[in-house]
Amino acid sequence: MTLIRAVSQRLEPTSDAQIAVMKDVVRSGAADRPGIYRMLSSSGEVVYVGKSKRLRSRLLSYFRCAYPADKGARILRAADAIEWDYTPSEFAALLEELRLIKRFRPRLNVAMKRDPGHYSFIKVTRGAAPKLAVVRGASADDASVYYGPFVGAGRIGEALRELSDALMLRDCKSDMKMHFSDQQELFQLMPRTPGCIRYEIGKCLGPCVGGCSVAEYDERVMLARAFLDGASDGPIEMLRRKMDDASERLEFERAAAYRDKLGRLEALREQFGRLRFAVETLSFVYTVRGHGGEDRVYVVKRGVVRAELAKPRSSWQRAKLKRLVDDIFATGERPTASIPTHEIDELLLLSSWFRRFPKEMGRTRQVS
Repeated sequence: MTLIRAVSQRLEPTSDAQIAVMKDVVRSGAADRPGIYRMLSSSGEVVYVGKSKRLRSRLLSYFRCAYPADKGARILRAADAIEWDYTPSEFAALLEELRLIKRFRPRLNVAMKRDPGHYSFIKVTRGAAPKLAVVRGASADDASVYYGPFVGAGRIGEALRELSDALMLRDCKSDMKMHFSDQQELFQLMPRTPGCIRYEIGKCLGPCVGGCSVAEYDERVMLARAFLDGASDGPIEMLRRKMDDASERLEFERAAAYRDKLGRLEALREQFGRLRFAVETLSFVYTVRGHGGEDRVYVVKRGVVRAELAKPRSSWQRAKLKRLVDDIFATGERPTASIPTHEIDELLLLSSWFRRFPKEMGRTRQVS
């Protein structure tokens, strides 16, 4: 680990003199190779984490920021010291940067280095009467279930509304109190009140006003999760039956409305096949060329690095890698599109990496 702190006689943090000291340390000590860096305040707080494939050039660029409002200038003014580590490659730096950001939560890393504009997820909330929501990434609600990644938050949101309507799931605010029909003790204490408009028109089971039991609502949630996993077309079949019934009754406008709803759900189902890129396609052994011949091998499963080691140079090292890969991929898993919360950021990072550098897929080896 390369650890260099800019220290001198006691100076006011972020003063011009202290910045000059930091610049001299970077200029004399940093090499132009891949790595990650941390900006620290005078109290030792990590205020910013970054990475670069040319570390020295990147660090020196902070000292060339012309205007105080520039992001680089603001980061530098908040820092009293700079630490850095070298990594074998830009890919290794990207992974380590993400891990450090997740560890330290630096206040100046606002964007968290993810690609929120491209991917979105479907979240199944926790607690009584779960609901479905479109989100850009994981939240602090670690017990929630996520599905994805998907492209096009607007289209996904429309399809999700149709799915919620078809299964009569709630979409009210998260802190709404639930009063199920099998909670009789509650109804002995309070009168039943009318539900929201979705309940009144038959688009919600009404878990807040005793319109269903816990088991009835949970059954619909399980149907939604089966559909999101690609294991069941139940919601689509329900809408198709309603469309056919409306047509037989010559209610053509109603049938057309059901046809449009059906189309949005079918489009969502098609995305399962096209856009489970990170979950299903990103499972392989990935060899990355490293600085000075420090090549690394990454074992990737479902979009997350499960193991990392130096590229094998001998037969026993290759045998060791094979045993490791076999162990990682030997675990039987039910096919699912759900994503554990703690894996979402890394999954998005790998998705973005291979989207930016599609030729890197040529360095991967699928596991048979």
